[in-house]
Amino acid sequence: KKWSHLSAQQVLSGRLARMSVSESTAAFLWQDYLVFGSMLAISAGIGIFFGIIDRKKQDTKEFLMAGKNMGTFPIAMSLVASFMSAITLLGTPSEVYKYGTLYWLIGFSYFLVMPAAAYLYLPVFVDLEVTSAYEYLEIRFHRYIRLLGSGVFILQMVLYMAIVVYAPALALEQVTGLDAILSCALICFVCIFYTTIGGIKAVLWTDTVQ
Repeated sequence: KKWSHLSAQQVLSGRLARMSVSESTAAFLWQDYLVFGSMLAISAGIGIFFGIIDRKKQDTKEFLMAGKNMGTFPIAMSLVASFMSAITLLGTPSEVYKYGTLYWLIGFSYFLVMPAAAYLYLPVFVDLEVTSAYEYLEIRFHRYIRLLGSGVFILQMVLYMAIVVYAPALALEQVTGLDAILSCALICFVCIFYTTIGGIKAVLWTDTVQ
C-alpha cells in the first residue's frame, strides 16, 4: 500500500534505474580473466613454438605459405575463424535486434559464392601456381592492375581492421575498466607478435585454437 501513490511511470523508471545500475556493475570475475589471459598466452606461445621449431628452415615460402603442407583441418578452421569477427559477434545481433531478421537472407549468397570459388577460381590458381588473386591480375592483365587491386584491398582492410579491433576493445572496457585504446594496443601487439615470429603456420593454428 505504501507504494500505491506512485504512478506506473515512476515505478518503471525505478526498475530501469536499478537495471542500469546492475548492468553497469557487470565485470569480469577471476575465471574470466583466467580464460582471457590464457587465450593471449596460448596465441603468443604458438607463435614462439613455430618460430623455434622452424627457425632453421624459415624462408619466404615457409613463412608465407607454411611450406604448402598444412592439413585440411587447420586450414578449414582458420577460414571459419577468419569469417568470425567482432562485427559478427557484436554487430550482427544488434542489426537483427534493430532491423529484424531479414539479415539472414545474406546466407543465400554463400550457396552461390562458395561453389564458384571452389570449382571455378581455385583450380585456375592452382594450375597457374599463383599465391593470390592479385598475382593472377598481373598475369591476366597488367602489373598496374595488380597494384590497383592490391592498393584498394589494403585500404579496405585498414578500415575494416580498425572496426574489428575497436569493437571488442569497447566491450572489454565495459567489463574490465581497461581503456579501449590500451586494449587495442594489447590485441594488436599479441597478433603482430605471433604472426611475426611464427608466420602463417602460427596464424593457422592460433585460429584453430580460437
